[in-house]
Amino acid sequence: MEGLRAYDIAKHFLVKQDSKKRKLHALDGLSINLEMGKTIGLAGESGCGKTTLGKILVGLYKPDAGEIIIDGEKFSELKRRNMREIRKKIQMVFQDPYSSLNPRWNVTSIIREPLVNYRIGTKKEQINRVLHLLRTVGLSETFSKLYPHQMSGGQRQRIAIARSLALDAKYLICDEVVSALDVSVQAQILNLLREIQKKLDISILFISHDLAVLRHISDEIAIMYLGKIVEKAKANILFSKPLHPYTVGLLESILTPDPDRERNLERPGLEGDVPSPINIPNGCRFNRRCKHATEICRLEEPELLEIEGQHYVACHLFASNR
Repeated sequence: MEGLRAYDIAKHFLVKQDSKKRKLHALDGLSINLEMGKTIGLAGESGCGKTTLGKILVGLYKPDAGEIIIDGEKFSELKRRNMREIRKKIQMVFQDPYSSLNPRWNVTSIIREPLVNYRIGTKKEQINRVLHLLRTVGLSETFSKLYPHQMSGGQRQRIAIARSLALDAKYLICDEVVSALDVSVQAQILNLLREIQKKLDISILFISHDLAVLRHISDEIAIMYLGKIVEKAKANILFSKPLHPYTVGLLESILTPDPDRERNLERPGLEGDVPSPINIPNGCRFNRRCKHATEICRLEEPELLEIEGQHYVACHLFASNR
């Protein structure tokens, strides 16, 4: 069965605080299902665990609990040789293209590296593949001789995307790939990803703190808070009918390009700060910032339940509406 699925993923880190080692809860029982040819947007404030999930999916981190299944194969049951083959299917595009590209290599060497690593094709075939990938991401062949410092941020991100496609990846994990770019360049990169997805039928997990960006590119959006998904739904449903108080607060914080409207618009937004992932609150993790919190919110952690067609929310306010 094709698709990338993660079930009950947990990841904790031991950190030093007050001369003692404490457990930092990066992820706690998170599940996600990425279907072929679809894009899932993953949103939430900094520190909620979005990037940690991405690194687990590509094998950079090993989960403490849970299971990852890609095209019917469980990561936990794969031997090292098989895992190497699986990694060809899933690649990551990082937030900062300048730090993720080797500054001493030209573009040909950067994009060609995965092909050399996996011993795919002759040198001539590899170089032809590099030139083909440059065209795929909207760059001319003249870029093959350039170095990262000779390109703009948007051009470097196109190179990073080209490298991720070198091994015919089926799944892309895009971690804040447009957050460091100008707005006009952001739109170009987002449109490029959509074109590539349509042409190659790839699946994308798009991680971002910017809900306006996610609305543009996602089929489905999942909202994370302190290591858990608190709401997920189709993109149009999430924006038209948000349920979780945290999602509502995030949507209220989105700015519009109309200064007159902004001046007269009331934005209640979110109150308070995100609690430390070392000291997770009892009950609902959002209860200290939620104006609707009741006693049960402080005692019991809500489950992620389907409230209506493919709209899931983890909130005691809606548990009785099932």
